Amino acid sequence: MAGFTHLFIPGPTNIPEQVRQAMNLPMEDMRAASFPDLTLPLFEDIKKVFKNETGRVFIYPSSGTGAWEAAMTNVLSPGDRVLMSRFGQFSHLWVDMAERLGLEVDVIDCEWGTGVPLELYAERLKADKAHRIKAVFCTQNETATGVTSDVAGCRAALDDANHPALLFVDGVSSIGSIDFRQEEWGVDCAVSGSQKGFMLPAGLGFLSVSKKALVASRTATHRRCFFSFEDMIRANDAGYFPYTPATQLLRGLRASLDLIAEEGLDNIFARHHRLAEGVRKAVDAWGLKLCAKAPKWHSDTVSAILVPEGIDSGDVVKRAYGTYQTSLGGGLNKVMGKVFRIGHLGWLNEVMVLASLSAAEMALLDCGVRLAPGSGVGAAIQHFRASAAVPVAEAA
Repeated sequence: MAGFTHLFIPGPTNIPEQVRQAMNLPMEDMRAASFPDLTLPLFEDIKKVFKNETGRVFIYPSSGTGAWEAAMTNVLSPGDRVLMSRFGQFSHLWVDMAERLGLEVDVIDCEWGTGVPLELYAERLKADKAHRIKAVFCTQNETATGVTSDVAGCRAALDDANHPALLFVDGVSSIGSIDFRQEEWGVDCAVSGSQKGFMLPAGLGFLSVSKKALVASRTATHRRCFFSFEDMIRANDAGYFPYTPATQLLRGLRASLDLIAEEGLDNIFARHHRLAEGVRKAVDAWGLKLCAKAPKWHSDTVSAILVPEGIDSGDVVKRAYGTYQTSLGGGLNKVMGKVFRIGHLGWLNEVMVLASLSAAEMALLDCGVRLAPGSGVGAAIQHFRASAAVPVAEAA
């Protein structure tokens, strides 16, 4: 088929040409004397994206799931009690990992379409007078339902209870796209991955840790090898890794971090919000609803859109791909068949978002959803024109 196949899943995301070209080079010696010239600045610059000023960051050849495991096994011990909440496929998987690694999980099940229950967290923490809870977990952005939670609110719950527990945050589909402030919010372990806001292929897991988490790792008793902080620190301090790193991805990371610095994090966050608002305007114009139950939960990186009764969202996704060469995200677990997802994060602009909405609108119509052709795209166009940095009349 002619033309591009369009990618609008919530990860992997589109890769800028500068990043792709940066990875298009011959293999290199990861033990060469010049290799630290690449790696040492990478460690420092990726800390800036997390806004981690006093801790350190680890770069693993893994997905974000590997960084999840690295955080748990290095900082916690088997039998440690942790407070978690489950409200989507990825928060569910985090709970599952914690249980399988031998942690004692106090899990709060929430309605899918909502996020971290701050009030319940506050109650559990205040009631824990013996400080048995060793860590509190927050999924900042639940990719399955398009829900963003309040990380600063989690820190406030800990502080109000005067509780010493560590704060763990899953920022795989948020960091680099949605406001995140590790130092200011007192986050001890923050996890992300290369294939979303960092605009790279999958294959790098990022773990940014606080000084407090590093201290805790010295007495944690989980067995670890591949993800060992100790091994990584010894090698990283000299600019190397304890095993073969993903050298071409590191070259791409250099280019992506340069793009992030050039645009500026605040501008990136504003761009994501503006583009996400365009998608939300389109959903309203279609007469549909988001899976997110209230505006406070709306995600600026992914929208999970509920389809009407009698429609299978999987058919919408298949139609978009098979007929219009556009990949949309399907529903997962409890929302399978009920939602389709548009990923609007990373390297994208207004016209790219309009392409995703066009494909979704045509697929919805083809699958029997009653809506006015052009209604969603038109609503997004109006929003983008009205919110443009330089109005057309002034530019002329």
